[in-house]
Amino acid sequence: MVDSQEIETAVLAGGCFWCLEAVFQQTKGIITVQSGYTGGHVTDPNYYQICTGTTGHAEVVQVTYNSNELTYVNLLEIFFEIHDPTTLNQQGPDIGTQYRSAIFYLNETQKTLSQEFISNLDATGKYNNHIVTEVVPLEIFYPAEDYHNDYYKLNTFQPYCQFIIEPKLLKFKKTFAEKHIDSK
Repeated sequence: MVDSQEIETAVLAGGCFWCLEAVFQQTKGIITVQSGYTGGHVTDPNYYQICTGTTGHAEVVQVTYNSNELTYVNLLEIFFEIHDPTTLNQQGPDIGTQYRSAIFYLNETQKTLSQEFISNLDATGKYNNHIVTEVVPLEIFYPAEDYHNDYYKLNTFQPYCQFIIEPKLLKFKKTFAEKHIDSK
């Protein structure tokens, strides 16, 4: 059992939540990954509302992790490696504000670490364009419908999983080798 003082939560948006969920589920130190919505003006939104792009919400993952095994900065390293933080409101074929790149911080420490991480990453020149990832406070997290949970695990042969999610998983595995990959 994990001591409650070791458990922390992060909320991240980087395109379709299925992609982020699949990677973070394979990350050492992750306790749970819950797909959901946040950042908009509609109370208790559903997937079909989100898809219209008119709710203001982003597809996000709420990641609960053991901070003795994985730090917040480790999460940011993975997050920025598996999506393009320089495209505004788009990740690959997914276009709209619901697919924006954002960090929804839960406290001032997360805010500061996120801003510093982005500033340092931008300064490296890794990307041809500047990072557009928003760093905004989390107001409320709405869990997604049950059928979004474990989407990749349950649908590996779907074209979206094979052509969009699988390359992100391969990049994660190649980049982080055994450092952050959970073998369970």
